[in-house]
Amino acid sequence: MAENKRTKKKGSTKKVKSILRKEDRSFFEELINTPSPTGFEWTGQKVWMDYITPFVDETFVDTYGTAVATINPGQDYKVVIEAHCDEISWFVNYVTDNWLIYVRRNGWTDHQIAPAKRVIIHGKKWPVDGVFGRPAIHTRSHTKEQAPKVENIFIDVGAKKKEEIEKMGIVVWSVITYPDPFMELNDRYYVGRAMDNRAGWFMIAQVARLLQKNKKKLPFTLHIINSVQEEIGLRGAEMIAHRLEPDVAIVTDVCHDTSTPMMNKIKEWDTTCGKWPVLSVWPSVQNKLRDFIEDIADKKKLSFQRMAASRRTWTDTDAFAYAKNGVASALISLPLRYMHTTVEMVEKQDVENTIKLMYECVCHLEKGQNFNYL
Repeated sequence: MAENKRTKKKGSTKKVKSILRKEDRSFFEELINTPSPTGFEWTGQKVWMDYITPFVDETFVDTYGTAVATINPGQDYKVVIEAHCDEISWFVNYVTDNWLIYVRRNGWTDHQIAPAKRVIIHGKKWPVDGVFGRPAIHTRSHTKEQAPKVENIFIDVGAKKKEEIEKMGIVVWSVITYPDPFMELNDRYYVGRAMDNRAGWFMIAQVARLLQKNKKKLPFTLHIINSVQEEIGLRGAEMIAHRLEPDVAIVTDVCHDTSTPMMNKIKEWDTTCGKWPVLSVWPSVQNKLRDFIEDIADKKKLSFQRMAASRRTWTDTDAFAYAKNGVASALISLPLRYMHTTVEMVEKQDVENTIKLMYECVCHLEKGQNFNYL
């Protein structure tokens, strides 16, 4: 997909000054490294709330754990910027009489990457290290070899029998996460598990920081929302949208970088890391709001990519759009490689450019701005 004409000229080596501080980068690393599985998001939410609280007027957490940070509360016109905070994971589903632990998905977890991965089982007493076992290649028949499936992958925690596993505090429904940490790759990419959507989690917090830093006075209430349970059906966004009844919602999530192998640009779309954030057209994206975001990008010389789909975004945009009587909603996506693996990659400059675009949109929204078509 062709990007806008405002991209940097070929051959230019001019380095753009970062809007992020050293402590912001450290915060991003802590977010990635803190487990926040679907339905158990509170450890990650605590990290996020501790960071964002100095930049906002008030905060609260709802019954299921969605965190809300608010600037200029109490106004009639309400705007939301939102990301989701949950990461895909596993549940303990069955413990055999000897020493094997079988699993069930918590979200759309990729079973094919599991074999030979290290895990952390969050038991009732303490976190327990384990590994997804895999028979050695020497012992597998290549004519009858079974591909990894949820039914045949298993975890080994070094126990000798079932009773030992029980003493560790591991029970059916204990949640399982991967320990793979944050890293930077070639000074160009951020890499880690759950960039989907901790990158969004990070970016909306940076919008709050920049608003305070630049002493921006908003004529409306701004809710910065970190929703739970997106990965199993947009549940956190559904609940908070009904509770807050906003007028406008700008959601950020990730989309596929389709430049990597085994991706079909005709079937998916043409979006690439390093070519700026992505604006979307889908039925749940309100076109006048999307036009507004595009106009802001034009005025501020911020490039973007485009993508389209036929039915839904599969992001929290859908939950906000169809809440109550309808909320003018739009999606700003961050291109990402290797989604739902432990090596999800986002381009560092894409992160900063998405922050800039969201920040400018918030700054240019007017109190009572009407996005109706007629």
